[in-house]
Amino acid sequence: MLHHLSLGVRDLDTAARFYDAALAALGFRRVFEDDEAIGYGLIDDEDILCLKQRDDALAPGPGFHFAFAAPSREAVDAFHAAALATGGRDNGAPGLRTDYGDHYYATFVVDPDGHRIEAVCKGAVP
Repeated sequence: MLHHLSLGVRDLDTAARFYDAALAALGFRRVFEDDEAIGYGLIDDEDILCLKQRDDALAPGPGFHFAFAAPSREAVDAFHAAALATGGRDNGAPGLRTDYGDHYYATFVVDPDGHRIEAVCKGAVP
């Protein structure tokens, strides 16, 4: 359904440090960058998430968050650790969320600009 998502950030360097680390844990990388934007994804020049420098950027209010698909529970754990180590705030430690499904393993963090993000793996443990 979605092609990509763009987020306004107040400090592109700070946001880049956060997303470089957190998204690397999920297998994503920078796929483009210029002075005012950095894109993340899997294929060069095809961003899924784009950070855009905006001095007046504000995160959406309560009720909004977005989730990244994680390949494993270990990747969810690594995402959480990387996010906290690079300026993110904990908003729900990694763990099963059985209210969402028997195998719904997720973590929730808030990025340096206040965006609420999640990493989730819905696969059963073999």
